[in-house]
Amino acid sequence: MGQGYLRDSKEAEALFTNMDLLLFSLIIGIVIYWFMSRKKPEPIPEFKKIDTPAPTSRETSFIEKMKKTGKNIIVFYGSQTGTAEEFSNRLSKDAQRYGMKGMAADPEEYDMGELSRLSEINNSLAIFCMATYGEGDPTDNAQDFYDWLQENDDEDLTGLNYTVFSLGNKTYEHYNAMGKYVDKRLEELGAKRIFDLGLGDDDGNLEEDFVSWREQFWPAVCEHFGVEALGDESSIRQYELKEFTDINMNKVFTGEIGRLKSFEVQKPPFDSKNPFMAPVTVNRRLNKAGDRHLMHLELDITGSKIRYESGDHVAVFPTNDSALVNKLGQVLGVDLDLVISLNNLDEESNKKHPFPCPTTYRTALTHYLDISHPPRTNVLYELAQYASDPKDQENMRKMASSSPEGKALYQSWVLESCRNILAILEDMPSLKPPIDHLCELLPRLQARYYSIASSSKVHPNSIHICAVVVEYQTKTGRVNKGVATNWLKNKLVTDNGHKATVPMYIRKSQFRLPFKASNPVIMIGPGTGIAPFMGFIQERGWLKEQGKDVGETVLYYGCRHKMEDYLYQEELEEAEQKVVITQLNVAFSRDQEHKVYVQHLLKNNKENLWKLIHLENAHIYVCGDARNMAKDVQTALHEIAEELGDMTRTQATDYIKKLMTKGRYSQDVWS
Repeated sequence: MGQGYLRDSKEAEALFTNMDLLLFSLIIGIVIYWFMSRKKPEPIPEFKKIDTPAPTSRETSFIEKMKKTGKNIIVFYGSQTGTAEEFSNRLSKDAQRYGMKGMAADPEEYDMGELSRLSEINNSLAIFCMATYGEGDPTDNAQDFYDWLQENDDEDLTGLNYTVFSLGNKTYEHYNAMGKYVDKRLEELGAKRIFDLGLGDDDGNLEEDFVSWREQFWPAVCEHFGVEALGDESSIRQYELKEFTDINMNKVFTGEIGRLKSFEVQKPPFDSKNPFMAPVTVNRRLNKAGDRHLMHLELDITGSKIRYESGDHVAVFPTNDSALVNKLGQVLGVDLDLVISLNNLDEESNKKHPFPCPTTYRTALTHYLDISHPPRTNVLYELAQYASDPKDQENMRKMASSSPEGKALYQSWVLESCRNILAILEDMPSLKPPIDHLCELLPRLQARYYSIASSSKVHPNSIHICAVVVEYQTKTGRVNKGVATNWLKNKLVTDNGHKATVPMYIRKSQFRLPFKASNPVIMIGPGTGIAPFMGFIQERGWLKEQGKDVGETVLYYGCRHKMEDYLYQEELEEAEQKVVITQLNVAFSRDQEHKVYVQHLLKNNKENLWKLIHLENAHIYVCGDARNMAKDVQTALHEIAEELGDMTRTQATDYIKKLMTKGRYSQDVWS
């Protein structure tokens, strides 16, 4: 019994020791884990702060920034294609010449509710350069500001001095709607307009409109604040050049829009600052004959989580022609592969660089800068100092002035002759600007928008583009090529074994099929205006297959010759056979002696059209040329309403306007 007890007690002792060790290890483990985990949370708030910046007064307060940097003029811009932003930068730079200090600002980045506090700064002024987009809409970056203006009826802006320059296009229905609204609304809220609203018309000469307005604006500002111009007309640099001789090339931008290496390591969501690199799976010529090149491309969006609807736009980021870039390098006598950075001299500015830096001159001229459009007058003015021939200097400064002679010279020598920056440098051999100053002055190369020619119901992983390649001869005998369309044309499905890709994102549109599929639709789209209707037709066909009650689907399409440029002929005729398209009306404008356009076919079918519109709640869609076609179509519909609706011209015009207001008349047009 004693031995048994002794054995049991020894086993118990051993067990106790093992338990003890286990518990001891567990306690030590918990203590170590507690210490480790206790230390970990410390840097987490910092990490989160970097990843998703919480809005602080320092970040969103333009008032505090202005006070800190001694600025008294702020220029807000609502910009879709970069022009309004460019104008606002020019105005903020101008302020320096009048002994004042200005800053350009994106309303999306600031708390616009602070406008009422601007009177805290002496001699303060808010300038608004506002572009109108689409059907009288604000630009993407001004949407929140527009909503704020609409929603805040009790806002008191007494003491706020302001002026507005508006950018629009007379060929559009809602000419300069956004600028007009901001101008009127600020006054309603108590702000003081110190200079008249400026209206810029891109259908005419937007640059001339801006220069003329600006020439009268600054004297009015001087008079209002009792200041005088400093008479300093010299060039003011905004950025300083830094050259790199020894840099890790992994830290150099090679065309990315936002994040470094974002083209190689793709992370959703994809947008204007983070485009998706979509492989090109189809690139085919649509027209059977003729001099022009009309094309159909398909972009693969598999795995991108990108969603789109029929009627949306696809935005693509093109690159400039390498031949043009190389020629610029030769004319300027520079090494295009030098790695550089242009750094803002104003350290407080939100815009640290004019384009992603560090990068090479070659990348900047290929991916980031617009080298194909005729340069604006401010570029000529700033570059004039680098012309060794006094006559060249004089002409460049004259073109930048508002004198009738200067305006006429700019109109004929630059605009009508379609001279881009390379042509100007070639035709003015004495002009030798430093390339860094030229890169500072040239505007950013913008994304191009195309109406999507497919339906996501039928093609969820593919986006279709329909476009015509732009190429023409100028008055100087040079051949100018459209940047985006020529770049797309050369996006072959496999390029030396590599898949060709296109940086892209989706821009939502209001161009939408009716909510009720049973509503009839009337689609009017000649030429590449057919694009969104290919998506609409695919979608109506899909709805029909699902057993839905689909209303009449009527298409009015137009091209030059049936045997030459009848786009998507096979697809359209097949849709007609399947009664997806209930009426296919095609105008071949040049197949007979008298030209026949879509508006003529509308008049020919006026009874049926009027029945669909007036009695059956049809939705009308127009896509294509804004300058002529869209206006002619509207006129034809006015005349049909007059005749068959027994209306006066004024009543007919109001009738069509009401259809627009109700969302039953939509336009996707360009000029």
